[in-house]
Amino acid sequence: MTTVHPEGDRSPLSSLGNGQRLGLLAAALLTALSASLTVTHAGAVPAFLASGLALAAWAAIVGQATEQLGQRVGPGTTGVLQSALGNLPELFVGIFALRAGLITVVQATIVGSVLGNSLLVLGLAFLVGGHRHGTQRFSPEAPRTIATLTLLAVAALAVPTLAHGLHTPAGAHTDALSVACAVVLLVIFALSIPSSLSGGPPAIPAENEELRAAAWPLWLAVSVLATAGFGSVFVSDWFVGALKPAISVLHLSQAFTGLVIVAIAGNAVENFVGVRFAARNKPDYAISVILNSSLQVALGLTPVLVLLSFFIGGVHFTLVLPPLLVAALGLAAVISAFIVFDGESTWLEGAALIGLYIMIAASFWWG
Repeated sequence: MTTVHPEGDRSPLSSLGNGQRLGLLAAALLTALSASLTVTHAGAVPAFLASGLALAAWAAIVGQATEQLGQRVGPGTTGVLQSALGNLPELFVGIFALRAGLITVVQATIVGSVLGNSLLVLGLAFLVGGHRHGTQRFSPEAPRTIATLTLLAVAALAVPTLAHGLHTPAGAHTDALSVACAVVLLVIFALSIPSSLSGGPPAIPAENEELRAAAWPLWLAVSVLATAGFGSVFVSDWFVGALKPAISVLHLSQAFTGLVIVAIAGNAVENFVGVRFAARNKPDYAISVILNSSLQVALGLTPVLVLLSFFIGGVHFTLVLPPLLVAALGLAAVISAFIVFDGESTWLEGAALIGLYIMIAASFWWG
């Protein structure tokens, strides 16, 4: 005889795994620590470190809640939800940084998010997966589509920089040109939604058996996502407030801080799930998750920040970037597209990708 337990006997968080509960607890504690350090003016560096760790924790939780919410409505919609909600922490950091006039940080963060996923996280996935399982093979169709769209988006992002650097007539109208490019990118993003909803190549797969077995109730996924988004708003504000004095004390450049520290805290941490997929010999899932994140930043987050910058106050975020940032962005897009075309990955390819990321990061150490 089966005993049915009444709903009231279950804890509201009983659907969460131990790791997920610890993640929520860590995010809450880090947020409280960040708040206390900010309110008491205990020092820019401790506040910067605490808020950065809290931001990374909330970013990981946003990613988990988005995946869980997507599973309730199908694998295709998961890709759309991930595009719309997965970059909330980074969006808030960008907004507060623009209002504070930290345009270099925002530019470097956008590029650093693409580099962090396309080079660092993808490289780690190849390295871990190749070390454990040897040469890993995956279906190349979806990664090719994602990589091609990312390459096209990066090319569009480079147009204002080229127009300005080559002193063309359009170079004198960088605001208008950036807005035009942003609108085009958002239209392309909108055109990709039907394919995502139908489970086409741009959709992030949701067939992971372990995730299905540990599915959250709908109310819990919505509640966790709302809590993570709410926490990200406050933490982002504190993080940006401590950013400028902290990098002055630590003698870091704004470019390096945005390219490495802010980008990893706001975006790349949540995508280390791709490394876990590769370690479990599921390279298709790993590559799709990681490359989709780069696509979301280039095709969705960047144009949204461009348009919002004209309404939120502070400096305008145009797509005229420093030449080295554009070159690094182009290298990441080309190499990630080239490396997935054969449908195979090795640990040596992963090591090379990580090495390239370190060299690019080092080139921005001085500014």
